[in-house]
Amino acid sequence: MTNRIKSAHHVSGFESIFKCPICDSSMSVYELQSLVCANNHTYDFSKQGYINMLSHSIKTKYGNDLFEARRKLIAEGHFFEPLSSAIAQIIKEQKNPAFILDTGCGEGSHLSSICDTVSADLGNPITGVGIDISKEGILAAAKNYTNKVWLVADLAKMPFQDEQFDIILNILSPSNYAEFKRLLKDDGLVIKVVPQTDYLKELREVVYDEPEKQAYSNADTVDLFKENFQMISTSRIRYTIDLDKPFIHALVRMTPLTWATPEEKLKDFLDKDSAEITVDLEVLIGKKVN
Repeated sequence: MTNRIKSAHHVSGFESIFKCPICDSSMSVYELQSLVCANNHTYDFSKQGYINMLSHSIKTKYGNDLFEARRKLIAEGHFFEPLSSAIAQIIKEQKNPAFILDTGCGEGSHLSSICDTVSADLGNPITGVGIDISKEGILAAAKNYTNKVWLVADLAKMPFQDEQFDIILNILSPSNYAEFKRLLKDDGLVIKVVPQTDYLKELREVVYDEPEKQAYSNADTVDLFKENFQMISTSRIRYTIDLDKPFIHALVRMTPLTWATPEEKLKDFLDKDSAEITVDLEVLIGKKVN
């Protein structure tokens, strides 16, 4: 069975969660080929199994190289494993967390790891849906993780009916809180992950000369989250991880921190045989305000 057919079969089991991004009407899977709305707007399953639901193509700075590096670091280097474990634990404590949406999912490693852990530990199937505006990211996700739903879509107008998701993940990614509130079930949770002060400090010290840029503040981001959701809890996850040369190169390719940095400035860092890197994150958990 091809990835296209597998994905169409999978999506046909819960096609009622979708709505057309053009006309807002309901959608259904047609002949295991396309997702089609009541007004005949049609979105084909790609051969890799994802669906592109953008009305027009959008260029992003996030290309194949970045997503390959990110997957290497996450899936092979276990760079964010303590974070994934912590999020999985939060989700396992919820009542029947059947539908999880990852907004800005990139190449899908976070969502896949979290869903698989929760599903195995609870003994229940979990439906993981990942969306990203980058076609390259979603293409990589669909190639590597075939038992999830992967969509190229816009966070400003997500192609889902209201109140469909038990959990909305937003990991080191832009947010759209109006859409999050629309899509979240009344008893659902939004889990947002933001950098804390020491996040990638060893790399920041190479990239930035100004001391104020070498540390990171997320105070404005946290305040905005509190304005939109009732804060249930917040926790800090901080650890160091030792990376060898291939993973150091993957880290540099993965992070937008280095995009505007001249190659010669990064040379000494890239030449290291190993480097200890600090991961410092804050996990915000919120629910809808009644």
